[in-house]
Amino acid sequence: MPKIKTHRGAAKRFKRTKSGKFLRGKAFKQHILSSKTRKRKRHLRGTTTVADVDQRKLERMLPYK
Repeated sequence: MPKIKTHRGAAKRFKRTKSGKFLRGKAFKQHILSSKTRKRKRHLRGTTTVADVDQRKLERMLPYK
């Protein structure tokens, strides 16, 4: 059986936790920040877990992570 290639775009964006879930950065914090409130920008900091429906897709894209 050949090795499975890792999806390099996904590898740069997601990190796996010890329990096997994936962490992702939050969206909407790249540009046009002047129109967004302080509170909104503050809540976009940090990481959050990936939704359960996307978990299987990521497991296929990142087999060795």
